[in-house]
Amino acid sequence: MADLAPAPAEPGAHPRRWRILWMVGIAQLMLILDVTVVAIALPHVGTDLGLARETLTWVVSGYTLAFGGLLLLGGRAADLFGARRLVLIGLVLFATASLVAGLAVSGPMLLAGRVTQGLAAAILSPAALSLVVTIFDGDERNKALGIWASLGGSGAALGVLLGGLLTAGPGWPWVFFVNVPVGLILVFLLGQQLPILPRPATRGRLDIAGAILVTAATGTLIYALIGAGDRGWVSPLTIGLIIAAALLYVGFVARQLTAGSPLMDVRLLIRRPVATGTVLIMVATALMIMVFFLGTFYLQDYQGFNPLITGLLFLPVALFTMGGANLGGRLIGRLGARTLGVVGLLVAAAGMAVPAFVPGTVPLVIGVAVAAAGTGTLFVVASATALGQVEPEQAGLASGIVSTFHEFGASLGAAVVSSMAAASIAGTSVAGFGAGFLTGAIVAVVAAAAVLVLTPRQR
Repeated sequence: MADLAPAPAEPGAHPRRWRILWMVGIAQLMLILDVTVVAIALPHVGTDLGLARETLTWVVSGYTLAFGGLLLLGGRAADLFGARRLVLIGLVLFATASLVAGLAVSGPMLLAGRVTQGLAAAILSPAALSLVVTIFDGDERNKALGIWASLGGSGAALGVLLGGLLTAGPGWPWVFFVNVPVGLILVFLLGQQLPILPRPATRGRLDIAGAILVTAATGTLIYALIGAGDRGWVSPLTIGLIIAAALLYVGFVARQLTAGSPLMDVRLLIRRPVATGTVLIMVATALMIMVFFLGTFYLQDYQGFNPLITGLLFLPVALFTMGGANLGGRLIGRLGARTLGVVGLLVAAAGMAVPAFVPGTVPLVIGVAVAAAGTGTLFVVASATALGQVEPEQAGLASGIVSTFHEFGASLGAAVVSSMAAASIAGTSVAGFGAGFLTGAIVAVVAAAAVLVLTPRQR
């Protein structure tokens, strides 16, 4: 794509930096809310297109799988080819994929749009963050990164409300169509505003084989978990697929240890702080997606609420997530990552247990709000633990690993809970919702035990 800016600018504190931050922040927000905005629309998507439970699960998991599996490759591409170019390419591709998803008349067409959205997000997100780091300096850079980090909670809150408004109003295709004008307007504005930076000095190659291996491994695992709800958790096919996924992960590790320009330094994952951070971010995201996935079907299909009321009922989840994150940021220095991580997981488990044992709308809203406070705390602990004890030159790599496991957690959470509540999502029984929430509670308790062992003592 041709550069549109009128004149080159030196890197550093760019005169239009805050305006650019506002625009790339909107782009990042669009990527984040495209998970929760779709979750509210799932029952209507399934009804209109005649989609089975497995396909509806892939509507969520396909996006997050492509996003997470290709995220490190996108970051590497930004280093090699320039962040400005990839931001514009990513926006055009995301708008196009959103148009395809909104026009979908079948499951394959919808999934093609969603997977392409994930690919575009993997190109756009790391390039946009790279721009933020490049055009800000000193204390202003820290402020800009703080604003960037806060977009996660804002995206969840805006997603549930926007998803409810659009699905109840013009219809579910508009949860995708709304991205098209936003994306194209941002392409035009950023094309005018972004500085032409010097050609990146980084040399090397894209580890496409590594990206394919890790995405195929996670995709195979998700396929096994989604299908387990129908064919059984210990069926030969389920077990075979899990073994195949494990072998693909082994192949990915071998590739990373021998490649000249690997996607990641997998040796970072055996360091206890990074291992703890990745476990926490994956579990926290999985629990959040479980709540939205189960809750949207329960509230709309069994309680009879329309999408707008469903979105409003989920608003406490988004607000409590942000509140938990804020509280976690204040307490982590006093309590330490281990204590706060374990407490956050146990709070999440207690919240998930409420709708597991007490049916009804009020217990569901109260329970998932409590769980959200716990998971909000976990997001802070995960980042602080994974990034707090790595060398400065490895901070970007560790951050990319945490972001990748964030998206994988969303994919796995949707897959597991879809199978546990298969009968309920299909409309044949309400009991599966309790089983799904109970699964989330058990996962949180097991993760708390793992964090207690993995997390190094505070120094």
